[in-house]
Amino acid sequence: MKKLITYQIDAFTKEKFKGNPAGVVVNADGLNEIQMQRIARELNNSETAFLFSPDSSDCDGVIRYFTPSTEVPICGHATIAAMYALAIEREFESCILNFKTQVGILPFEIIKNNEDYQVIMTQGKVEYSPALNDLVTKKLITALGLNPSDLDVKCPIQIASTGHSKVMIGIKSRARLNQLTPDFSTLSELSERINCNGYFVFTFDSDDGDILTHGRMFAPAIGINEDPVTGNANGPLGAYLIQNRIVDFQDGLFEFNGGQGEQMGRQGFVKVSVSIENKIPTLVQIKGDAVVVFRTELTLE
Repeated sequence: MKKLITYQIDAFTKEKFKGNPAGVVVNADGLNEIQMQRIARELNNSETAFLFSPDSSDCDGVIRYFTPSTEVPICGHATIAAMYALAIEREFESCILNFKTQVGILPFEIIKNNEDYQVIMTQGKVEYSPALNDLVTKKLITALGLNPSDLDVKCPIQIASTGHSKVMIGIKSRARLNQLTPDFSTLSELSERINCNGYFVFTFDSDDGDILTHGRMFAPAIGINEDPVTGNANGPLGAYLIQNRIVDFQDGLFEFNGGQGEQMGRQGFVKVSVSIENKIPTLVQIKGDAVVVFRTELTLE
């Protein structure tokens, strides 16, 4: 019998039942893919993270991520949640841990402050695809329930990635953002066609000077109709904004706070930092709070 120390953590918030919930199994050694998929399905969060002992001398551990229906290469909020749970479980001081993911070994920084923790996740390589063609764009905005007049003309509809790609769709109105009722079946079909599972609709329409953008993220092709607060959408959004000269920056650094989850009643906030060289984004980091909803032990025979 194996007892799995299992947490549910709300990430990108300090208020329980806000932000984005993730499952975390902190002692996953010995689990196979079938077991991990079943546990993720049972916990039924958008992602569950599984932490393993290091499998080589160049890392401090291995982390894998499962939605209720499939494994994904990387996940922002589940990383924040996993490092937060691990820090609590092992009573860490501030440190940097190098974890092996499917997009490479990434440094995750744990910051201890007043007996609590924040986590900084360095994301994977920044990559882009060309803007979607007119035919795909028309089908996409129709599936999202948008009109061409809703679009922010500064923002090309384009796939951006820091390890798990998202289509970036900029629109003018936050009210319009919160009214969206997408056609998830069509979005799933489009995902196969464009080889991208996530659609991040965002706007600069903010009534808070500390919040640059508000967004919603849809990924029905991997069983997540809507994700409350998405690190792997807000992170590449920062790089996308620099790459397309949509925002200004100073001294090789662009930082902003992205809000998400408002329409779902699970609002949270992601702090994004983009390092820039020769006007090109080179490194993306996200920083987030977290809070424990519960800790339990799951027994497997």
